Amino acid sequence: MTLVEGYEELDLALRAGVRPRELYFCPALTGGSDPRDVVARAAERGSALFSLSRQAFDKAAYREGPDGWLAVVPDIETDLSRIEVDDRALFLVCESVEKPGNLGSILRTADAAGVSAVISADPVTDWGNPNVIRASKGTVFAVPIASAESEDVVRWLAEHAVNVVATTPDTDLMMADVDMTGPTAILVGSEKYGLSDRWLGGRHTKAKIPMFGQVDSLNVAVSAALFTYEAVRQRMASR
Repeated sequence: MTLVEGYEELDLALRAGVRPRELYFCPALTGGSDPRDVVARAAERGSALFSLSRQAFDKAAYREGPDGWLAVVPDIETDLSRIEVDDRALFLVCESVEKPGNLGSILRTADAAGVSAVISADPVTDWGNPNVIRASKGTVFAVPIASAESEDVVRWLAEHAVNVVATTPDTDLMMADVDMTGPTAILVGSEKYGLSDRWLGGRHTKAKIPMFGQVDSLNVAVSAALFTYEAVRQRMASR
């Protein structure tokens, strides 16, 4: 099980088909209004409903300044075998990305760009971490996700003939010069070390973002967004 706190996150989770086990709400914080009938939708799906006082909700909530919505939901499915591949598939593979805020931002980019799935290779942070859910604005429930060891992800990508693009500053190839119109997986590495030799040492295409300043790296979520939208640009141009 995991927790979903916040109206926007819970609303998106419900729209994605999540069936909460329990829903806690505080009329004193919600203002007594429920503009998208969260309570009714949760009740239709068999959720146990609990109306709490302000004092009780403050004890239950983990956020500062809660908005009066909190749900207990089933843990998120992360089996790699559930992910589908077609001739336009676009994946984001995150190797050992640690910070929930970065994973959440990557998920929001994936949702906006229509990414097929986000895969966590050698994960160090759980997809059900409440801070991932918060940072993703609930898109963790809308975007297909998976977790697996890097060896399994490498094998899975090869079996499905997915073109693998490893992001690194240590190459002369610019991202705009890589064909990402077919089935493609964009790889980003950990905040501190980037991609490991397991990915950089293979035959994967290595590409970089044009950079003209003194630093040699960008925030991992920013890098993922730039590469993703380069792929989107190419796909829109090739239609």
